Amino acid sequence: MKLWHCNSARSLRPLWALEELGLEYELEVLPFPPRLFQREYLEVNTLGTVPYFVDGDTHMTESVGICQYLVDRYQRYDFGLEPTHLEYGAYLNWLHHADATLTFPQTISMRYYYLEPTPEKQAVADDYAKWYISRLRRLDAHLETNEYLVDNRFTIADIAVGYALYLGRAIQLDKRYKPQTVAYLERMMERPAFKRADAQGEPMQLPKRD
Repeated sequence: MKLWHCNSARSLRPLWALEELGLEYELEVLPFPPRLFQREYLEVNTLGTVPYFVDGDTHMTESVGICQYLVDRYQRYDFGLEPTHLEYGAYLNWLHHADATLTFPQTISMRYYYLEPTPEKQAVADDYAKWYISRLRRLDAHLETNEYLVDNRFTIADIAVGYALYLGRAIQLDKRYKPQTVAYLERMMERPAFKRADAQGEPMQLPKRD
């Protein structure tokens, strides 16, 4: 298995999963964003995005999908749920909620706050930041009475959602997090596998905001 990765990018999800599962893998660390700073990477992944993951004949670009693939392909249900589990629907929902509902507005804010800042785009970034925080309400409510997302234990759903919260912290949106959500993120970041994954590569350098 091989994973292409940028520190703090969405590729942290599958890297964290690989570390939790204890699977052997090869890692190539790229500068962020690789489509600008390592143009030859486009020959590997024409999208120029990370993650890019290869396992034999399997090639994948979606961070949450790779996490689910690893659990299902290698039958590692100690980190996931089988379809027969009563909470399987909730498990899938959190997995897809993590990227479609949470990470998407964050990336728009990050782009216009840090990568392409203009006065006009600042307003767009503000709107998407508010959207992201408002979309945390379901998670906030869940964490009032739960330590994990499903089955009272750590799964890749926690990796998927935990990364979204971590990215929010990186782009300075975490001051708006509820106390229980801050505590959840801190628990996720204390996991040894997270620390090993997060240490791979130079930290993402974002320009200072005014």
